[in-house]
Amino acid sequence: MGSKMRQLGEKLRVDIIDIEAGRPIVLLHEQDAERFSIHMGDRALICKKGGACGQVAIVNVSDSMVSKGEVGIFYDLAAKMKLSPRSAVYISPCDKPESVGFIRKKIEGQELSEDEIKKIINDIVSDNLSDIELTSFVTASAIHGFTKKETVALTWAMVNTGARLKFDGIVVDKHCIGGVPGNRTTMLIVPMLASIGIKIPKTSSRAITSPSGTADTMEVLAPVTYGANDVKRFINKAGGCIVWGGAVNLAPADDKIIRIEYPLGIDAEGQVLASIMSKKKSVGSDYVIVDIPYGKGSKMETREKAAELGEKFVWLGGEIGIKVTYVLTDGTQPIGNGIGPLLEARDALRALSGDGPKDLVEKSIMMVGEILEFSGNCRKGEGKKMARECLESGAALKKMREIIKMQRGNPNVELKDLKPGNYKKDIVEESGGVVKAINNKVIAKLARSAGAPQDKGAGVFIYKKVGDKAGAGEALFTLYTENKAKLQYTLGILKTENPFTVG
Repeated sequence: MGSKMRQLGEKLRVDIIDIEAGRPIVLLHEQDAERFSIHMGDRALICKKGGACGQVAIVNVSDSMVSKGEVGIFYDLAAKMKLSPRSAVYISPCDKPESVGFIRKKIEGQELSEDEIKKIINDIVSDNLSDIELTSFVTASAIHGFTKKETVALTWAMVNTGARLKFDGIVVDKHCIGGVPGNRTTMLIVPMLASIGIKIPKTSSRAITSPSGTADTMEVLAPVTYGANDVKRFINKAGGCIVWGGAVNLAPADDKIIRIEYPLGIDAEGQVLASIMSKKKSVGSDYVIVDIPYGKGSKMETREKAAELGEKFVWLGGEIGIKVTYVLTDGTQPIGNGIGPLLEARDALRALSGDGPKDLVEKSIMMVGEILEFSGNCRKGEGKKMARECLESGAALKKMREIIKMQRGNPNVELKDLKPGNYKKDIVEESGGVVKAINNKVIAKLARSAGAPQDKGAGVFIYKKVGDKAGAGEALFTLYTENKAKLQYTLGILKTENPFTVG
């Protein structure tokens, strides 16, 4: 390969670009690119002086960011290859990965084989695909969907390209498909189950479109960025943990696919199933409970569609060796009072202390009861009682403080320590009446506009729920922000979008 590159007759000087690209990318001047017959989006093999082979990278072309005779190497790639500024490298064209042809098959609506899916996922994880190629795969998957065979192959491919955890004894897990603000049952379920002696290594996501993900909420109480070895240590020590899944390297292809899906606003069902279940398999789960909220304003509009999705989770679990059950829950209004990282963390501490929002407490008790019975840890009909006892006895709160300490947080944190943003505004009912509906999407929009999840203390605190009476002048909710400008901006949204229907 070295002799081949020398035949090009050119060596390029390295210009290190002090930016982390997150993948192997290089910049060529357009005249050099033309001379090498390399085009935007092509691959090039970058080799160090002397012809020692190095790294395949995706090429971008510019006539201004690099000079002729130079190659722009982003900081992370330069560090990996141990390159210094002005050092010499050689460049040679490379063929596109074989998986690009398989992506073309998916665009044409053809079914992919297990091996083809495996190669696509391997190239996604290895950053061998350009954004255009990955976007094409995600878009084609959303348009054509996945067959059952493809879904199983996709799940296993995601599992086998990341870390895998294994623990002694029964391991349980839970998942919610999302769409309901404040639905932080994980913050109760993990310490409840762990206090009973059941292992639950919970890896959670950060917010994408919501005001807070479970990882964002837990981060108010303790750090959540830990690796697979840390998770093993946490579970062996305390039985439970709540960490950010993005740092654990479980099914890493999923995070790269989500990065493309989010701005496009698409969600291929087979990919969603594979995404969730691959992570449960990777963490060593034996039993999984899936929370599927349904109703107006949630992801699943009808009970029938929610149940249909639940059965698909059960089926896929069976295909990969996990026993799955699901619960269909009310998704028509927010759960709890706080919407936003700190406000949700405060709700969770209140609930564990015996004074939390009733809907959050009862839903968590119900789900713990279901998983206890489903996993054979108690007799049928005794799950809820067992769950309620561990909560009301203080055992779950004690376990949560143990988990917080273990994750390097303050185990003695109190409600008074959790202070929301300094700028606030009570939103009151003008005429009085009964709350008929609360719009989940508008509540989420208000909380995000206020600064959540980046501003931990920003969000919405709800006082009234559907069916509650609201007198004239009585507060429906309070907006919290960490700066005055965001408060004014959010109040502006309220002029045209009111989340409460009162009549």
